[in-house]
Amino acid sequence: MAYSRGLHEIGDGLFAWLQPDGGWGWSNAGLITAGTPHDGGAALVDTLFDTALTAEMLDAMQRATGFGAQRIGQVVNTHANGDHTHGNHLLPDAEIIASEASAREMEAFSPALLAQMKAAGAAGQMGVAGTYFAEIFAPFDFAGVTERAPTRTFCGHDTLDVAGRAVELIEVGPAHTAGDVLVHVPGARAVFTGDILFIEGTPIMWAGPVSNWIAACDRIIAMDVDVIVPGHGPLTDKAGVREVADYLAYINREARARFDAGLTAAEAARDIGLGRYATWKDAERIAVNVDTLYREYSGDQTPPDVVRLFGLMGQLYFDRR
Repeated sequence: MAYSRGLHEIGDGLFAWLQPDGGWGWSNAGLITAGTPHDGGAALVDTLFDTALTAEMLDAMQRATGFGAQRIGQVVNTHANGDHTHGNHLLPDAEIIASEASAREMEAFSPALLAQMKAAGAAGQMGVAGTYFAEIFAPFDFAGVTERAPTRTFCGHDTLDVAGRAVELIEVGPAHTAGDVLVHVPGARAVFTGDILFIEGTPIMWAGPVSNWIAACDRIIAMDVDVIVPGHGPLTDKAGVREVADYLAYINREARARFDAGLTAAEAARDIGLGRYATWKDAERIAVNVDTLYREYSGDQTPPDVVRLFGLMGQLYFDRR
């Protein structure tokens, strides 16, 4: 299947909404349907980064399937990042479902805060961090977002009944974020992974531990699935899942060696050669990955300093240009 923007039927009443190039903010979503719009139901896997993008997606789903915003009964947010949640408000009657950890994390970074950071960055008020933030998020309108929080939360495992179709929700975080969830549709042999999978793009580990993320990849590989919809990038197979796990294992080995040698996290991020992963988009995310690993190695439980880390990523990004 071609990696092109828009709605793609992936079989048995399931659809994927893809947004090339899969970089910052260009996330995927999914639609799970059962029956017809008159006698069935539908669940949405994730919304998009702003109101306009999500409205476009919902309109396309309505035209192609008959299941639009008024006919979607459930929305699963695979994790807390805004590119998977900021369109929730366009489904005012739907049940919004997320892990408890994700629900807590959503409270920390509101659309209003992102809008303020973007404006400050564009105005040159945050140094390299702000310039980088404003550039990568330039296409998105956070000011037009009204936040809608989850109405139902769970820990560990939950199930959905989508007009008689069984859907499994499997919490595998903390990994990418505090509360990552896989959405598994066993009857369709498909799984929507959220940002446990970045395909052809560099994963970013805000939470860790890295072992949880690698275990989540192993869990996907062990599933009886043929269709794997990542949070970013094209549809993939189990070889693609293994590539993500291999990247995480590689960065862990390289970061640990430099931690033991006494390098700082910033020094290690610049020193690690990316090899075959150097062509993946957003390679500067290694700054966040190494910082998270260093905090894991030292037992540091403090949250990541997001502004500082955007500054480090910005330095690597602008150095490459």
